[in-house]
Amino acid sequence: MSRRLVLDLRAQRPVWRVPPDVVAAVRAALGPEWEMIEIEAPVSSDGDGGAGSPEAVAAARGAEIYLGFGAPVGVVVAGRGTLRWAHSCTAGVGAVLPALRGSGILLTNSAGVHAEPIADWVLAAIAHFAKGFDAIVRAQAERRWIQRAFGEREIRVRELSTLRLGIVGLGGIGSAVARRAVALGMPVAGIRRRPERGGPPGVAWIGGGSDLGRLAAESDVLVIAAPRTPQSDGAVGRAVLTRLPAGGIVINVSRGALLDEQALLERLDAGALRGAALDVFATEPLPPEHPLWTHPRVLVSPHVSPVTDRFWEREAGLILENIRRYLAGATLVNLVDPDAGY
Repeated sequence: MSRRLVLDLRAQRPVWRVPPDVVAAVRAALGPEWEMIEIEAPVSSDGDGGAGSPEAVAAARGAEIYLGFGAPVGVVVAGRGTLRWAHSCTAGVGAVLPALRGSGILLTNSAGVHAEPIADWVLAAIAHFAKGFDAIVRAQAERRWIQRAFGEREIRVRELSTLRLGIVGLGGIGSAVARRAVALGMPVAGIRRRPERGGPPGVAWIGGGSDLGRLAAESDVLVIAAPRTPQSDGAVGRAVLTRLPAGGIVINVSRGALLDEQALLERLDAGALRGAALDVFATEPLPPEHPLWTHPRVLVSPHVSPVTDRFWEREAGLILENIRRYLAGATLVNLVDPDAGY
């Protein structure tokens, strides 16, 4: 009797849609004793899987492995008894965790796969405000020559190496940001749930969640890169934002729920912060009437910081390595802790 893998990766958006050579590589890695069912129904690459398409749920009955975007609750429920491993090509897996607990199903995610392009985005966002590009873009749209504003220091320009960088979450993304910042001579510190795991060379200090206030007080730029969990929701709120130094910059590439958007707007309106670069929001798409759209010191990005032409190069490497490990009975890479939430 053949063993079954369900491939549910026909993403609606071309940049995330699995290419034929990756499908062929997965098939070859499994071997002849495996049946591979490729779901033809288009799937959303956003979020953490939702309920799952009827085709995926049907195919999951009797399947041993599921590869998809998120781990759909319907797939996990339908696969109980035979499903042994589910892999998500996204990092977020929150919705499925209640169904996963006690099921015996191993869940892996793609934490770290998006780290490099997101870290590039973070550096670009820092430069956007540090070098006054926000003012330059506005002036260009209005055909205004604003050289005087720079010369008179109405627009403050900073060298990147003078900016202290604080990172909330020193996992894959946070560490990639830290490596780039250290290479540019920026003083870097960070916090993570398990500070004993350390971080990249050159990071000045690494603390736990209780050190968030200190991190904010010592950071000219605060980057939010932690996973969303019940403990991290609302972590960067009014109390944290008020501890940022004057002229501070806030960057969020994690989840909108980690940042109090209203408190951020209040600090921006008070002139306490230089700016905010946001790629994620509490509600997505960001509602047209939301004040973040028109705020002169906010860069609104439509959740695109992970976009890269190299996604499937990295994702395929992770999937194929884990197939090799699974067949060998070895520990999988990027195992999710259902209790921690990531």
